[in-house]
Amino acid sequence: MSDPNRNPIGGRQNFCHNPFEALSAEGLPLVPESSPADSQPGAEAKPVRKNRGRVDIIRQKAGRGGKTVTVVKGFVGIGLPEKEQLAKVMQKSCGTGGTVKNGQIEIQGDKRAEIARILSEAGFRPVFAGG
Repeated sequence: MSDPNRNPIGGRQNFCHNPFEALSAEGLPLVPESSPADSQPGAEAKPVRKNRGRVDIIRQKAGRGGKTVTVVKGFVGIGLPEKEQLAKVMQKSCGTGGTVKNGQIEIQGDKRAEIARILSEAGFRPVFAGG
């Protein structure tokens, strides 16, 4: 006596059964057609600009032996590795040295305009603070 709901060992099963064949697509939204730019393999999509918050750009001379240093501070939600990467980009673009200290990026010289451009491209909102 065998159970009719039970499959026998070595028996053939129909694996082609689709449990979704009884469903219909009626009432579902249509898929939007792709634009010509999407179909080109070499075309790049513009990245979405994300507002990553305000950062202050300060020029300092005090306590530095008369040398001017541009300090960027006020980062929120950004880790040390990303700060170091931003500092490296700033150093290369400005042609000067710099470092990351106490959660701030310090770049040698008065390079506020160049640093503001780099931060804007990275999605930050740079503000010139201080003197």
